Amino acid sequence: MPEYKRVVITGVGALTPIGNDAASFGRALRAGVSGAAPITHFDASKFKTRFACEVKGFDPLRFLDRQEVRKYDLFTQYALVAADEAIRHAELEFDQLNRNRIGVIWGSGVGGLGTLQEQISEFAHGDGTPRFNPFMGAKMIIDIAAGLISIKHGLRGLNFATVSACATSTTALIDAFNYIRWGKADVLISGGSEAAVNETGIGSYNALRALSTRNEDYATASRPFDVSRDGFVVGEGAGALILEEYEHARRRGVPILAELVGGGMAADAYHLTGTHPEGEGAYLSMEAALNDAGLHAAQIDYLNAHATSTGLGDASELRAIGRVFGPAPHLHISATKSMTGHLLGAAGAVEAIACVQAVQQDVVPPTINTAQPDPEITGRLRLTLGQPAYRPIEYAMSNSFGFGGHTATLIVKKFSA
Repeated sequence: MPEYKRVVITGVGALTPIGNDAASFGRALRAGVSGAAPITHFDASKFKTRFACEVKGFDPLRFLDRQEVRKYDLFTQYALVAADEAIRHAELEFDQLNRNRIGVIWGSGVGGLGTLQEQISEFAHGDGTPRFNPFMGAKMIIDIAAGLISIKHGLRGLNFATVSACATSTTALIDAFNYIRWGKADVLISGGSEAAVNETGIGSYNALRALSTRNEDYATASRPFDVSRDGFVVGEGAGALILEEYEHARRRGVPILAELVGGGMAADAYHLTGTHPEGEGAYLSMEAALNDAGLHAAQIDYLNAHATSTGLGDASELRAIGRVFGPAPHLHISATKSMTGHLLGAAGAVEAIACVQAVQQDVVPPTINTAQPDPEITGRLRLTLGQPAYRPIEYAMSNSFGFGGHTATLIVKKFSA
């Protein structure tokens, strides 16, 4: 076996539908706050779904100048804000560090969808003359967020983007974890951002019949595991984590939030958008993460499920969890998407932050809105419903799955020197 370096988490940043920084996000999770509300980004009156989990009270001019706001798509604005919070939290002073060994691995599922929609709409409704914004290409490409984070801070290390649909930012974190433990970097800023609450995003998911249409009951529409679940709720925002080689962090003398100890990736190899009925890919990625961390299933205390509130998706994931863990009376399972909605490519990073907070504070965030758990899929699994559960948490696992069959799982550990 190779001699891997330890990888710790020294900073987090979050911009979410239930809190515009990591601390506010954590408090809202524990309080069971719903982030769903009527859509304000556009007139959704003609759409089947007229609500979403938008970021609230976000003013980009508090963080960026007007020229930057014009040049950057919303998903990149979200990325820069979350990354800056994480950098501050980790007390990173780049002038005192080797910038050649500090990099960025950042993902997004759809990137600058709003920019693409805006530019094509202006062209289609104009006189047919192509007068595209000169920044259109740079605004919409998925890798631009990673590039701009590095440019802002002069970071010359590893820099690229991952795309694996709704598994994207978990994939980014696993990549960052591997590069650091292989000795290829000292510090990596990793996570994901998404801004798909627009006509194209909502319309396309409506066409797939993937979204909840509970327009009169939007606050409880995201109801994972419930017998009446009818689809996911689109969310937006960003999550950023600072991953750092342990000895590097120790020399800096900064607080360590948690340790990243395992990651696994696999594929359903089954369907374009649907999950394997028995969650084959989910099973494989969870098993791979456990093997990577050198752990047994019985050692995991908390699992943040992907659980988007879709009929087939929730069922297949719980079947896979049952296959990995058995009845698992020790394992607390919750679905924080019941509060944040589904942040698509940013979901995994935001949920990884929820896991970091869980092991730090020994508290399992609840699943809200699940009034009647589906007995056909929940079995003897221990779902944390309605209220947080306070218990010792040594290890937390997080699942992320995406269209195309991508599955990714990571494991966070309570830090001990």
